Amino acid sequence: MAYDSDNVFAKMLRGDIPAIKVYEDDQTLAFMDIMPQAEGHTLVIPKMAAETIFELTDEASAAWMRTVRKVAAAVKSALDAPGIVLFQLNGKGAGQTVPHVHFHIIPGSIADLRKPHGSVMADPAELQTLADKIKAAL
Repeated sequence: MAYDSDNVFAKMLRGDIPAIKVYEDDQTLAFMDIMPQAEGHTLVIPKMAAETIFELTDEASAAWMRTVRKVAAAVKSALDAPGIVLFQLNGKGAGQTVPHVHFHIIPGSIADLRKPHGSVMADPAELQTLADKIKAAL
């Protein structure tokens, strides 16, 4: 399957649409999920064009995971979370809704994920406040 360069995350990477950024380096971007399952729900993507983990290079995978670790620790600290849920879906059959590989970082417990993903749009000002807290913890 060919990578869809018109997906929402590709548009964010190009600067075509805004993102509430938490962290960025040469190979990765972390930003707030605009339809969070819990307060502080953050996404981390590699900048490499890939729909699933199977298209990523080893270098891109390693950089991505370093950023996931760094941002997850900051989310946990900034929001005083008792734990962190990390999940990553590959393909529509797994429930992936954006065809660009990404990790979800969600503070709390799997039991706290009562809202279905992508169901309620968050207030951008509240997301920015959370992003600022997380950035301060980096």
